[in-house]
Amino acid sequence: MSDHDYPPNKDQNPVEGDKPVDLTEDDRAVADEIASASQTDEKKGDAKKGDEDKSLRHERQLAELNDRVLRLAAELENTRRRSEREKADAGRYAIANFARDLLGVTDNFERALHAAGGDDTPTSTEALSGIVAGLQMTEKELLAVMERHGIRRVFPKGEKFDPNLHQAVAQIPDGAVPVGHVIDVAQPGFTIGERVLRAAMVTVSSGAGAKQEGDDAEPGARFDTRA
Repeated sequence: MSDHDYPPNKDQNPVEGDKPVDLTEDDRAVADEIASASQTDEKKGDAKKGDEDKSLRHERQLAELNDRVLRLAAELENTRRRSEREKADAGRYAIANFARDLLGVTDNFERALHAAGGDDTPTSTEALSGIVAGLQMTEKELLAVMERHGIRRVFPKGEKFDPNLHQAVAQIPDGAVPVGHVIDVAQPGFTIGERVLRAAMVTVSSGAGAKQEGDDAEPGARFDTRA
């Protein structure tokens, strides 16, 4: 054996002086508990750090969500205000195009009045004829303007009575007009789209009278003009 002293093997028990010290079971248990506690503290430190990172991520996500909510709320408020403004403008200027087209009709009326002159202006047949022709052209232009904007004139003379569009003011027998058809139009009606602005005031035929037998002629049959 060599005279040199070598350190004891790491697996050997600790030495006290020159003699190895034997660890009791209790000593080993205490040592294991210390090692386990040390490892537990390290794990707790790692877990705490992980919890802090997760908390920071949650805070960032919450801040981003709050920002998105505020942006959406602002956009919704702007949309609401814009919608209210457009609605008000639509109600105020809805007939702007119609009114613009009517300006030409107004001009024609002014020309007709200017052609008619004042009370002292001599009225010749030729002048009256020109005024009438001008008024007829103005009426034609007015109806054309109304047609362009969905307003249709209802003048149902000779047509079958329609209680949805017509209002009967009288019902008389007429052999030349079939029963239930319009004889005359007292006042034309107007519709806009599918809606009735004003029903046409009409006279309706109740058909021809009964066969003449002396002086006891029966009037024409009554036609139901109720809607």
